[in-house]
Amino acid sequence: MYALLILDIQVGLVHGAEKPWRCEALLETLNTLMDQARSAGAPIFLARHVGPAGSPIEPGSPATLIAPELKLLGGEVVFEKRRPNAFEDTSLAAQLRACGASGVVITGLKTQYCVDSTCRVARDLGFAAVLVAEGHSCSDTPLMKARDIVAHHNATLDGPFCQVVRAADWRFPRP
Repeated sequence: MYALLILDIQVGLVHGAEKPWRCEALLETLNTLMDQARSAGAPIFLARHVGPAGSPIEPGSPATLIAPELKLLGGEVVFEKRRPNAFEDTSLAAQLRACGASGVVITGLKTQYCVDSTCRVARDLGFAAVLVAEGHSCSDTPLMKARDIVAHHNATLDGPFCQVVRAADWRFPRP
């Protein structure tokens, strides 16, 4: 079974000063993937990135809340993380194993940070990792446009770290 993992689709990133590239399309893709996961009985995990007390993303800050554009129905597992790698210092791996997931479909923000590091670690922990090609994004940086960052990571991660698939080509296997 594969679980859906959505990283850091939170108010501070989705509605912040540096809006993610293709944000509306990304949110639509994520809602579609959640619907597909639910139909297949696949678990859904959402990570919220939090920082230290006093920071703009301290625990409880409105910036860390899941973006309201995601259509949550109440059966999702929402957890906090403090590092880019969603497995570090969280119970994500144990929760995936407990629900019978041997694979994880990785989506969310930001491509070059949390998406990248989570893809790399998932396989090291024994999970089949799938990255949805248009299911992650970031903002432009001074050195690269977001579309180029996404394309670069899709090419770099595909194969050694995960399987990159288009959302339209992915189906959650039924248990």
